[in-house]
Amino acid sequence: MNERVSSAVEADGRRLGEIGLQQFEPYLMNRIMGRYNALLRADLAKLGLTTPKMRSLAVLSVIDGIVINRLAVYAVVEQSTLSRTLDALETEGLVRREPDPADSRATRVWITPEGRAAFETLWPTMRKSYEAMFAGIGAEERGAFVATLQKMLVNVRRHDF
Repeated sequence: MNERVSSAVEADGRRLGEIGLQQFEPYLMNRIMGRYNALLRADLAKLGLTTPKMRSLAVLSVIDGIVINRLAVYAVVEQSTLSRTLDALETEGLVRREPDPADSRATRVWITPEGRAAFETLWPTMRKSYEAMFAGIGAEERGAFVATLQKMLVNVRRHDF
């Protein structure tokens, strides 16, 4: 086990000041995602998008026709914020909502061609920021990182997806 990993493993029971911010994984994850989102803000603003709108369009570009409560989970947006976000996206013609034919209490959301075009306009910036985060990180290390993140998600998730 290398020094960096053993340091993180031994952190159990210690206070944050003893661990240090640079060894505290939640801090590092939040800082990385904060920078990622900040890098996208200017391009989002040019398109009239917010982070919740971008996240919703991103999810819908992959999982179209999803029920709203799942969209909230996948987009990492509070349900109340998502409701206002979807109102705006629908007004802008970027998504459409319809009742779920199998469950009258649920609503499904689809991305429109205009919504897909807006997302595709933003994708190159997202891709560039994504690639910058992984500069100098090889495929094997990246694969291990993704596998670790997936295990962590299983550990903390509240849904079966």
